[in-house]
Amino acid sequence: MLIQKKAYARAGLVGNPSDGYFGKTISFIVRDYWAEVTLFESPELRIEPNERDHSVFTSIEELTRNVRQFGYYGGIRLLKAGVKRFFEYCQKNGIPMHGRNFTLRYSSNIPPQVGMAGSSAIITACWRVLMEFYGVEIDKKIVPSLVLAVENEELGIPAGLQDRVIQNYEGVVFMDFNRAAIEKLGHGLYEELDPASLPPVYIAYTTRLSEGTEVLHNDLRGRWNRGERDVVSAMYQWANLAQRVRDMLVDGRGGEIGPLLNENFDLRRRICKLSQGNVDMVEGAREVGASAKFTGSGGAIVGTYEDDAMFEKLKAVLEPMNVMVLKPQILPK
Repeated sequence: MLIQKKAYARAGLVGNPSDGYFGKTISFIVRDYWAEVTLFESPELRIEPNERDHSVFTSIEELTRNVRQFGYYGGIRLLKAGVKRFFEYCQKNGIPMHGRNFTLRYSSNIPPQVGMAGSSAIITACWRVLMEFYGVEIDKKIVPSLVLAVENEELGIPAGLQDRVIQNYEGVVFMDFNRAAIEKLGHGLYEELDPASLPPVYIAYTTRLSEGTEVLHNDLRGRWNRGERDVVSAMYQWANLAQRVRDMLVDGRGGEIGPLLNENFDLRRRICKLSQGNVDMVEGAREVGASAKFTGSGGAIVGTYEDDAMFEKLKAVLEPMNVMVLKPQILPK
């Protein structure tokens, strides 16, 4: 038995980072990049390392390059924690599991450390192969919360539900994480939107490494917990922007959302310290008339553009900054 499952990168279109603070967001899937987990039956349970898990290097320079690209933690911890939480979920819910063992291996071409949800993609793909291997069905609304618990509770990685929701639903999704729904249902309220309602959108990400999202989320979390007025107010404003963009898309006014995306970024810039490289990407995109904001917590941006001529101008401005620019594939070919 050979099982292979993918989970794709994502872009937070608007509303982030309010998803971790009872806010609202809209995200879309980016099928150009994915994590894939392969499972096959084996005599013992084994998790095989990927290149980002290596601990043997030919030189100190190679070790440094590896750490800069992948950080100090690879995917092994994600798979271990994912398998553990899956087992505990089945035990807690009285789901029978057969006793056969398996080997897991993974690969990912999602650019690391640029806020495109590479870690949650690995865990989501892991749960998908485990669900098929054990014949377990889990409500699609619940899976994102289970995947988030792997990162939050097992590994201490601060994050919100947004990434895991879009990686399970795919396409384009409006997400409402209001406190009442989360506490009563254990998940947010998710509405799938028509991808055709989007105007032309682009993704751009630095090929130089940026800081991990944990740095920004830890800072915001502490300020939120302390009740810092600017941060609490910003969460409401980001949620409002997501609601307004959702209404525009549903009303067939997708071409008007660009200024709201800009407002999303401008608000973040007012309350957070941002690296100059990230600001330069956004300002470079805006110079040619495109809108721009972070896809996540820095390292990649998303925005709208008018036509192919503007897209080529985007590339001309951003590529000299070591930035990759692409038109994301949202729907399956």
